[in-house]
Order: sequence, then structure tokens, then C-alpha cells
Amino acid sequence: MMSFERRLHRAKRASTAQLLFRCARQLNERALESLPANAGPRPRPAHMSLFPHIALDEGTRITELASKLGVSKQAVGQLVDDLEAMGIVQRAADPADGRAKRVHFTAAGRQSMLDGLTHLRQIERRLARSIGKDVMQALHDALLVLGDHLDQGVEG
Repeated sequence: MMSFERRLHRAKRASTAQLLFRCARQLNERALESLPANAGPRPRPAHMSLFPHIALDEGTRITELASKLGVSKQAVGQLVDDLEAMGIVQRAADPADGRAKRVHFTAAGRQSMLDGLTHLRQIERRLARSIGKDVMQALHDALLVLGDHLDQGVEG
């Protein structure tokens, strides 16, 4: 009988979604590790998990962030505190509810996102040299199609 580890390994390699998760995690780790040492405080993956959920124009309430991530308001509040100390986000009054706060990116936070994407492109160029430009371009094109499809909320 095949060992559990071997069955699990085969099942993971057969799952496109699992392969995407694994590659995304590894790329994220490499990107963070390869940041210049003098870049100042570095956001951790937990911090960066907030980024896609912060609305660029109006910001997002901490309660909404907590709901999207499936964690407590206190956990998100700590991450926001950290990001505020790094100068990446700031809290501002919610115009719809004076008691509530919305989390917004600062100008420095917006620039750091652009800088981060430039850093990722450098990593992608190195990968293209290793595995081939055609493979990287095909992957990019396929992910664009998949992402657009998923953004439409269509599953099948």
C-alpha cells in the first residue's frame, strides 16, 4: 500500500490550485528574503495579506478586513498598527460613521507597492532565464485568463 506521504505528494502535484498556492508561497518568501537589507522594516506575509483588501480610493474598515481574512478585529488591528509604524497605511475617520476608522495607504505605502512590483519583475526575469522565457510568458498569459475568469465570479 502506498504511504500517506506519497499519496499526498501525488495528489498535490495533480492539483493545479495546490501548485499555484505552493509557487505563490515560495515566490513570496523569496521576494521578501531578497529585499535589500537597508530597506527598513519589512512587512511580513501576514501584513501583505491585508493589501488586496484595502480599497485604494476609500480605504477599508478594520471590521471588513477582519471579515475578509477570517480573523479577529484585534489581529487585524495589530497588523494595521505595525503597518502604520512602517508608514505604509494610516487610519482616517470614516465619513459615513464618525466612530469608525478606515485604513488607507499612505503615499509612501502606494510607492512601496509599486517598488514591490518592480522587485517581483526582477525575480520573474531571473526565473525566465532559468526556466525559459516562453514558459514564463505562457504562465503569465494563462494566469491572466484564469484571473479574469475568477474575477467574474464564474466557476465552471
